[in-house]
Amino acid sequence: MTIKILLADDQELVRAAFKVLVNTTPDMEVVGEASDGREAVRLAPGADVVLMDIRMPGSDGLTATRQITSTLPNVRVLVLTTFEIDEYVFAALRNGASGFLSKGVDPAELQQAIRLVAKGEALLSSGATRALIARFLGGSAS
Repeated sequence: MTIKILLADDQELVRAAFKVLVNTTPDMEVVGEASDGREAVRLAPGADVVLMDIRMPGSDGLTATRQITSTLPNVRVLVLTTFEIDEYVFAALRNGASGFLSKGVDPAELQQAIRLVAKGEALLSSGATRALIARFLGGSAS
């Protein structure tokens, strides 16, 4: 089965890089590209997984994630951002994201993350996991 991917990022160069990575992976295919959250919501019904940036002009990735996951329960959102800020991690998870990774992730790790999220699994980057555990325990991440 081919995993259908929607790329949602306001930077065309970033979308182009992810598109090459995804389309050269035998079990994945880019089915759409969005430059803001509103467009991502509109295109999401054709995807299995949305690779979602957080900071975009207009409707941001957090808002789009909430809208997509609340209306399309079979579409998974994997948030990819350069801003691994605790509040973004928590907001993304509260809004229904299945995963949260840094854009600096290794390509093979991203491919595996897409596969896991497409199967209904959840995942977080190691930094996001530390922050979540620290917050849950009432401490601070080290």
